[in-house]
Amino acid sequence: MREYAEKRSPKNSSDRKRNSGAMAQSALPITEVLVVAESWQSEPDAEAVIQRAIAAAAEMVDADTGEAELAVMLTDDAGIRTLNSNWRGIDKPTNVLSFPALQPTGASSARDDAPRMLGDIAIAYETTRREADDEQKPFDHHLSHLAIHGFLHLIGYDHEKDEDAETMETLETDILMHLGIADPYADQERMG
Repeated sequence: MREYAEKRSPKNSSDRKRNSGAMAQSALPITEVLVVAESWQSEPDAEAVIQRAIAAAAEMVDADTGEAELAVMLTDDAGIRTLNSNWRGIDKPTNVLSFPALQPTGASSARDDAPRMLGDIAIAYETTRREADDEQKPFDHHLSHLAIHGFLHLIGYDHEKDEDAETMETLETDILMHLGIADPYADQERMG
């Protein structure tokens, strides 16, 4: 069962011209992590885990994410349940939700000084903790997977069709392997 990041209608955003000055070979997106639930206080390394996971994903995908911005909200089951209900009509908590930003289409709608937004990701503590414990995975490994999964949704990956799911899962597994994290789908495939 694939109950990871789900998409909703994108948010508005503005485009930004790439800086013509000296840049790293692979520019990374700016990731802001917002802790809005006290339960995350028990995971003081959560922000660093997320930053590392998204940086690894951005380096390994074929997408222009440099100088773009995204936000990751660390919430609880109650907060993500509200988001899930409001945006997807599903009145239950989930582990991660992704909200890709709408990219402007016309030149007149873009402002040179505004950052290009990739979107927002929300991750629920209790569900993430429960899944990590149930699957006997280190919490930071599962959190890395959810952050990567959410990020891939922001840049256009999805898992609605089997072929798309296989592509996305393979990419997730490759990124996680780069981070030294085991294939999160290995046990599920054996169970299938």
